Formats: sequence, C-alpha cells, structure tokens
Amino acid sequence: MFFRNRFLFLLALAALLAFLSLSLQFLHLIPVNPVKENDLNAKNRKRIMPNPLTEPPAIDPIYEALFYCNIPTIPERSMEGHAPHYFKLISVHVLIRHGDRYPLYAIPKTKRPDIDCTLVPNRKPSHPQLEAFINHMAKGAEAQMDGTLSSMPRYPNHLLCEMGELTQTGIVQHLQNGQLLRDIYIKKHNLIPSDWTSKHLYLETTGKSRTLQSGLALLYAFLPEFDWKKINFRNQWSTIFCSGNCDCPVRNHYLEEEQRRQYSLRVKNVHLEKTYADMARVVGIPTRQLRASNPIDSMLCHFCHNVSFPCTKNGCIDIEHFKVIKTHQLEDEKERQEKKYYYLYALLATHPILNQTVSRMQRIAEGKKEELFVLYSAHDVTLSPVLSALGITEAKFPRFAARLVFELWKDVKNYKEHIIRILYNGVDVTFQTSFCRNHNKHGKLMCPLEKFVHFVKQDMFSPFNSTNYYDACRKKPF
Repeated sequence: MFFRNRFLFLLALAALLAFLSLSLQFLHLIPVNPVKENDLNAKNRKRIMPNPLTEPPAIDPIYEALFYCNIPTIPERSMEGHAPHYFKLISVHVLIRHGDRYPLYAIPKTKRPDIDCTLVPNRKPSHPQLEAFINHMAKGAEAQMDGTLSSMPRYPNHLLCEMGELTQTGIVQHLQNGQLLRDIYIKKHNLIPSDWTSKHLYLETTGKSRTLQSGLALLYAFLPEFDWKKINFRNQWSTIFCSGNCDCPVRNHYLEEEQRRQYSLRVKNVHLEKTYADMARVVGIPTRQLRASNPIDSMLCHFCHNVSFPCTKNGCIDIEHFKVIKTHQLEDEKERQEKKYYYLYALLATHPILNQTVSRMQRIAEGKKEELFVLYSAHDVTLSPVLSALGITEAKFPRFAARLVFELWKDVKNYKEHIIRILYNGVDVTFQTSFCRNHNKHGKLMCPLEKFVHFVKQDMFSPFNSTNYYDACRKKPF
C-alpha cells in the first residue's frame, strides 16, 4: 500500500511538472528554440534578457516626443538640494528653457492649430497658484526691466495663440518648477533671507515674451507675492548669453560645419525625403518649400496638445509622417554627439555664460552675500550647447521647461572647501561632466569647485590649442 501511494504521488508530481513546463513555454518565459548568436559559435546559448551593450533598445519617437512635451502631471521628484549634512548651500544658478509654446513656423496651406493662449485657472493643465499669479502679474508696473522687456506682456493673453507665444501649459510647467525649487532652496535650506533685496537675485532673459513670462512664472512660485520693486530682469540680446563677448569667428566656423553635417545626414535618408515629398503632395507645395517651413515644429504642437494633424483635399498629414521626422531628429542628435563639430562650437558658444557663473561662484565662496539665486530664462539653443560643453552626453535634448541647476556648497567644518553639484531636470549629472568624471572614479563623492573653475578658465580652450577665449576664437581650425 505504501509503495502504491508513493507511486501515485510521484506520477502526480511528474504530471504537474510537465504541465508547468508547457505553460512556461507557451508564455515564452522559457525559450523553446535557443538563439544561435553567430556561425562561429558551436554552442547555442539561451538568452533570456538582451545584452544592453550589443542590443540597444530601438528609438521610440512617440515616447521621446511625450518626454519633450513635458505635460504637467503630478509633481516630480528631484535630487536638488541633497548633500552631506556638514555642507551648507550658499548659491544656486538656474538655466531654464521656456515652457510650452505655440509653433514658430506654420505648415503652408493648412489651418493653424486652434489653441487658446489666455490663462484660465479651471482649465487643464492648471496649478493652485495660477489665479494668484495672474492677479500678481497685473500689478507689475513697478518692476525694473531692461529695454523692451518693460513693454512686453507679463503673461500670455490671446484667444488664438500668436506665433511662438507661451501657452497655459508653459506657464504651469514653470509654476511647478518654481514651487519645487522653493520647497527645496527656501523652505529647506533658507537660501534667500526673509528680508531679501534685489541684490540677492540676478535675473536675465532674452527679449522674447515666452522667456520673460517663463522666468516670471518660475520666480512667482519661488517667491510668491514678491515685491515688484525688488525685481530687475536684465535683457540679453543673444540666445547663447555671450553678452559683450560674442565676436568669435572660429565658433561660427564650427557652427557652419555642424549645419553641413545636418544637411548631409538628411539627404542620405531616403525614407525621410519620401516622407517630405508625401507631405508636400498633401498640402500642394514643392517639397523644398515644405522642408523650409520646418513642419516638425508645428506637428509637435499638434502632438503635445492632442490636436489632429492638418488635412487637405489631397489627404492628411498623419502620425506616421510625424514618427519618421521625429526619428530622424533623434538620429541626428546621436550623430551630432559622435561628430565633434557641435561640441567644438558649444565650447566657444558657452564660455561667456559659464565664465560668468564661475566668477560669481568664486565671489560668493569668498564671502559675498549677493546674487545668491541666479535665473537665466533661455531657449533650447542655449541649454543644448551648455550640456554639450560640460560633456553631459547622456542628456536628452532640452524639453519644454527644462532646467539645468548649478549648486554651490561650503563645508561647515572647513570653510575653504567648496563643492558644486550640477542637476538636469532634477537628476544629478555632476559626475557625467568631463571635468568631474575621473574624480568620481577615484571614489570621491563630491566635486570640488576648483575642478569647475579650472575647466572654464583653462580646459575649455585646450581643443583649440589655446589658453584663452580670445585666441581660441581667432586661431584657425586644424
């Protein structure tokens, strides 16, 4: 009897194992046919997970486009304001891209996307401070603003957006940024004293309404109900913030080389050219004219705002057209990093603003109590070269309302010791920079300010076989 029961038990167990094996194969948890990796390998190897080094995930243009839109949802988590307890935060520099905007270009012979650029607090996306922001902006006559900034509207206000105008989404994006930075830098670290004056802030923006309004939205959430008499926005005429140091022939040379590279990559892409031709047929214009109208700019607006792509009697521009052009953009960004034209352009383009940042940090490290919070309200063509110059090659192209933050800390045990942290959209990228990457390999947890100073004052000129900005800008390329 004992042996009979044991036999039945083993038989049932064998049946159960067989059933589980078949189920796992059906669910593809166990590969039925092993993958043959190459003809030279005599043994087949089972591969459950792809090797990320040899099998990078395919480009997903829809995922990347959604990331670029940066549609406000729940408050994000960030790594700003984190350092060992024996370090004190003494200065923060923030470089932002403006928020979501209406297109700068229109697709010829199509209806412009119907988007309302007035601010309506009960319309999504919204923010708890949106209504208060609108009311406070109406009181801004006493603000000090350079040049034409004083005559610009302080928030978007057109029923049908004007070209390049900031949208309600763009305002909400920067209200979220400002609130996040307030929670960290003011509530947690007391960076700005309660009796702050205009000397504690340095504010600069380009002469576009979308950058001024983005800066004001972030500033309002950072310092709610601020005193307008203490606000002084400086006008920067250059999108690369080069101020009085913009004359740089070599920089222009590498920018031209980069533009040639872009053109060469585009004309080699047969699929892309066919897509442009098909879209041109839909709208009834020559392919060259459609390409010149930069259709992806308008298509991104349709995509981010969930507005149907335009149609004509010849058909419709559709999501497949969008995916082809967006994919090409992503491939272009990848090749741009592999080639050095843009990197060399970026070094010279961003030296003036990085030099300002370093000089300000040095003054604060020496004990100066002014310009504790710096805000540059800028564009993608400002942030992108800064990221490239710093060597942060893993960073995505600046999305709407992207933020790059430079933090300066001092060691309360040793007041001569200062460190910096660099964060991109809340992610600590300090040790992705070219000047601190090797420092991290040596087991160091902090990046000394001296590393950043040495990079800006010397290392940025090494690729040009020069020792200063003036010579690097004028020495003929190799």
